[in-house]
Amino acid sequence: MEFEKYYEDRKKLINSFLEKRIAAKGISKVDEAMRYSLLAGGKRIRPLLLMATAEAIGKNGYNYLPVACGLEMIHTYSLIHDDLPLMDDDDYRRGRLTNHKVFGDAMALLAGDALLTLAFEVMLEQKNVSPDVLIETVREVAMCAGNFGMVGGQVLDMEAEGREISLAELNTLHSAKTGALFVAAVRSGARLAGADAKQLLALTRYAELTGLAFQIIDDILDVEGNPEEMGKAAGSDAKRHKSTYVTAYTLVGAKAFADKTINEALACLQPFGDKAEPLKEITGMICSRHN
Repeated sequence: MEFEKYYEDRKKLINSFLEKRIAAKGISKVDEAMRYSLLAGGKRIRPLLLMATAEAIGKNGYNYLPVACGLEMIHTYSLIHDDLPLMDDDDYRRGRLTNHKVFGDAMALLAGDALLTLAFEVMLEQKNVSPDVLIETVREVAMCAGNFGMVGGQVLDMEAEGREISLAELNTLHSAKTGALFVAAVRSGARLAGADAKQLLALTRYAELTGLAFQIIDDILDVEGNPEEMGKAAGSDAKRHKSTYVTAYTLVGAKAFADKTINEALACLQPFGDKAEPLKEITGMICSRHN
């Protein structure tokens, strides 16, 4: 398959949906701050994963844009909040000033809140699936984004700053902070497309391993990545004395662990044959990225 065309076609569709959905103006200038971060580009990995998972089950991923793009709104809100001074205090994201550097801390906080809220409104606009399936899908997304998932993982990350944590703690932290939205994306695509229990189990494991690989690569890039390519500063983990997969395994060991994790993720897709080719390509893109 021509993955570059596949990817660009779907990314354009995702961006077009987001632009149209965020175009409606509310009653305040928070809309401008929301648009600034949501439309700042990015790889759109989470909605892409959802769509490609649906295709692995045999359905058209284009049919599930509302849920897919709701996930991107949740991801964007998390980035806005992560960049705030009281969190990671980053000046740049995706090659330009972070939201709070442009709009101020309070507006950035509220823009993130508004995107999180809008995400669930948008997901519930999904058509052509049974109400029971949609409700269960959105419920699981909420769980993955909240205190049992991404937010809980963020708290663990904050509490781990300045101290060495065990590998088990590191895995728990990142399976929630980073991995939970990968799981939400893949399981949402599988549920919406009508996956059976066996397919859902295999795809869930694929998502867990892909999320882990994504984080290992992130930790490697923080050590040896090019800030211009990444669109943000490198070396932030060392400055905050964070435990990472590089500190746990060394740089060489982390790269070997990433390769092992990627291969295990790809093996989970074997039962889906050629229909999983887009998921395989997305995994390769995630793990060969420079930003």
